[in-house]
Amino acid sequence: MDKIKVGIIGPGNIGSDLMFKVMKSRYLEMSMMTGIVESEGIKRANSMGIKTSIEGCKAILEEEDIKIVFEATSAKAHLMNAPLLREAGKIAVDMTPACVGAQVVPCVNLDSVADMDNFNMVTCGGQATVPIVYAINQAADVEYAEIVAALSSKSAGPGTRANIDEFTETTSKALETIGGADRGKAIIVLNPAEPPLMMTNTIYALVRNPDRDAIIASVNDIIKKVQAYVPGYRLRVPPTINGNKVTAIVEVEGAGDFLPSYSGNLDIINQAAVAVAEKVAARMLQMESAA
Repeated sequence: MDKIKVGIIGPGNIGSDLMFKVMKSRYLEMSMMTGIVESEGIKRANSMGIKTSIEGCKAILEEEDIKIVFEATSAKAHLMNAPLLREAGKIAVDMTPACVGAQVVPCVNLDSVADMDNFNMVTCGGQATVPIVYAINQAADVEYAEIVAALSSKSAGPGTRANIDEFTETTSKALETIGGADRGKAIIVLNPAEPPLMMTNTIYALVRNPDRDAIIASVNDIIKKVQAYVPGYRLRVPPTINGNKVTAIVEVEGAGDFLPSYSGNLDIINQAAVAVAEKVAARMLQMESAA
């Protein structure tokens, strides 16, 4: 079966894990890994027979066959690279909180933004919690949503730590624009415990129509939709309803493609990004076969 060639900018933990996920895809072909310095990620990709470069975005732009580009660097870098990728006609899947393109959480709004040329993957906390807020809002009309994303300190690399402020701002925005809450707030906790803890996300919501059965049914339905592309996503504490306050907890176990299973925070955003890229690639392949 034909596949769409993809490149990855950023050979760190996220980029390397993405590489392994792309190599398992039925629609995507891993074509190039780029960075700006020699690194373990560059060496790893090269040892696996993948074309590499330390010229960053510039190297990707010179590869006409690459149609989809994952940007796993920083918000600042993507603000510079996004217009260059667009001018070159490449689809960008942005793993940073830059928010240049449409924010997307696949199980909620991918179908409505699938024809865009720049997809922002929100944040790991957003991918884990926005579906739950969306589900509660569908059943009970959310006035206010607050989430606490707790992840192992070991799973937070330099990129995550450099984007903490953007994490809270971008996730809060997504709780409102995608999740449907009137107001949203996000908090991140880096837990240094040993052994490392699994990513855990607590969701609080104040609702106008606290219909218990409708809320539980809606949350259970969205859990299954997320599990379609993130098998390690599960409900740790089912929704509890106290007056107009709803509380639920979800955890994410990583697939272990490259990173340890406790790195569910990195796994969920990467699985979501691959789901987006596969949707775009499937459409490209369909258009090619119809031409």
